[in-house]
Amino acid sequence: MMKHLLLTTASLLALAAAPLAQAADLSPVTKAPAPIPVPVYNWTGIYLGVNGGGAWGRQDPLNVITDRFDEFTINFSGGLVGGTAGAQIQIAHVLLGFESDIDWTGISGRATFTPTILGVAQPFLLNAKTSMEWLGTARARVGYAQDNWLFYATGGAAVIGAKTELATAAGFVCNSVGIISCSDSKKRVGAALGAGFEYGFTPNWSAKLEYLYVAAVSVEVSHLNIVRAGINYRFGGN
Repeated sequence: MMKHLLLTTASLLALAAAPLAQAADLSPVTKAPAPIPVPVYNWTGIYLGVNGGGAWGRQDPLNVITDRFDEFTINFSGGLVGGTAGAQIQIAHVLLGFESDIDWTGISGRATFTPTILGVAQPFLLNAKTSMEWLGTARARVGYAQDNWLFYATGGAAVIGAKTELATAAGFVCNSVGIISCSDSKKRVGAALGAGFEYGFTPNWSAKLEYLYVAAVSVEVSHLNIVRAGINYRFGGN
């Protein structure tokens, strides 16, 4: 009887110890580290920058004299460089902003021609020179942002500091052949439309490439095409 009781007790102790032994053999469970969130590029902020590029177009130089002359245009081209300032906000993928810039330009063109009035050729030749010394724009920007890429359209007002000089081919000034005025320097107000794209290569720095078309209010007077690149620094990046 005693022997049977000892065997039963030993069996119960063995059964009770078995789960503890199995638990001791198990390796501790390790939790996987939480995923690190990927930063999302944010275009919201105020920015300053520089830009530069080239421009080409045409202009009617005879508007400095009178509108009775038939239309004649001079082709011009040159470079430009200047500064940019703007502010924008990104909502989901949509970007809304405002941008202004001022550029100093070396845009000019020359031509020698016989002016006509109502289709009748005049008895003298004119040397014409037209130039643009500066250009400023103030534009809205609407874009689509995909991470650090931004594609945008832009439009607004433009002001051109333009100058035109006329002289006869013989070297006489316009007044000497009975023409009222032979030179004009003024601010011409117009409109600017364009599109471009921008790439953010750091949270605060970005580079852009854009095209702008600028026309004077009197569309037959000035047409200007601009292609320029720029670098912006944005305050308040990621």
